[in-house]
Amino acid sequence: MGALFVGVVPVFVLIAIGYALRKSDFLPDATWRPIEKLSIHLLYPGFLVPAIWTADISGGGAGAAGAAAVTSVLIIATATYAARPFLKIDGPAFTSVFQGVIRWNSFVFLPVIQSIYGPDGLALAAVVIAAMIPVTNILCVVVLVRWGADQREMSPLALTKAILSNPILIACLVGLALNLLKVPRVPGISDTLQLLGGAALPLGLIVAGAGLSFAEVARRRVTIGAVSVIKLVVTPPLMWGLCRLYGGDATAQGIALMCGSAPGAAASYILARQMGGDAPLMAGIVALTTVGSAVGIPVVLTLFHLG
Repeated sequence: MGALFVGVVPVFVLIAIGYALRKSDFLPDATWRPIEKLSIHLLYPGFLVPAIWTADISGGGAGAAGAAAVTSVLIIATATYAARPFLKIDGPAFTSVFQGVIRWNSFVFLPVIQSIYGPDGLALAAVVIAAMIPVTNILCVVVLVRWGADQREMSPLALTKAILSNPILIACLVGLALNLLKVPRVPGISDTLQLLGGAALPLGLIVAGAGLSFAEVARRRVTIGAVSVIKLVVTPPLMWGLCRLYGGDATAQGIALMCGSAPGAAASYILARQMGGDAPLMAGIVALTTVGSAVGIPVVLTLFHLG
């Protein structure tokens, strides 16, 4: 357990620092949006490109973990869609529930992987992200188009453009292309990307903490609590079991488990706000799952004897 806490505690300390900075007005509210944009559009891609570029994807680990993550998302998305007629919530609230159960915050997921599994695990995790992003984005946008307050039509071309404009997806595709083409490291460029990547994870955690909002948690505790149970209790063993079924080794199984244990994505709030979802509900889901994952990640690692 000591090793697990060494890997997990710093992650959530940085999240707490971000939350404290925001609540204390140490930085003006207007400052956080540009910092978030810098993280997502520059620093995070700077981390992902070299991580995937140098990843060993020739074995079955990356494929098994990626397939397990995608399959789990499809299973949970299908079950959530099937439950829609029985849920006593409106359309916009349903879109936030849907995003809450299938999207996850890689800013939290990756530093834990780095601490526990090292560079090899981090590279494998980056490949899993590349597999997950298109699936989760397509599903969430389609649901928001159908049940969001705007309910505006989106053509297949517009949907494709929206997905391909995601800087994280672009970084994953670039890294994957460099990997498959076996392009050697380029002095200067590789070093620059490494410096950018070194700043991405800690700043991303601080930004994630700054974006937490607990205002809706008490008011809508049943809905947010149910989403949190699915996200933090049901999903981790599901991803782990599928990865094991697909033949993933111990590291791949750990990556799948951590992927399932990650909290809701802060980007879900932005998407909900832009496309007519229930943004306050989404903010509450992200906040509670983030706090819950601080307990859940060490617990599942211990239960499954990983790390």
